[in-house]
Amino acid sequence: MAKVDNGVWTVRNSTLSDVSAVKEYGLTRSDVYEAMQAGKLRYQEQNMHGNPWYRLIRDEVEKLVLDLHGTRYLQEKKAQTELSQINKELKKIKAQVTVLEKRKADLLEILDRPE
Repeated sequence: MAKVDNGVWTVRNSTLSDVSAVKEYGLTRSDVYEAMQAGKLRYQEQNMHGNPWYRLIRDEVEKLVLDLHGTRYLQEKKAQTELSQINKELKKIKAQVTVLEKRKADLLEILDRPE
């Protein structure tokens, strides 16, 4: 494994798991593992509930995708990922609005009741 730069490992969203790299960027697991073995991807081995996974640096994964599939492919994958995150956030906000609207109606009902 290459020399570890602790700065990049601690910055939010600068790393991702090997599973996320496969999902977000359309890589195969073998693409990821071959790049790790070739030294193209730095990684940290992690464990969660006894299950091992690899933490990768996002910029290095994007460079790998760029080398394997080109600029257009990388732009499309990044746009799909961002769109998915936006849709997820919108769904959450809509649910919050629904709850707030119901609470507002309940409070107005209480205020409008004659004594």
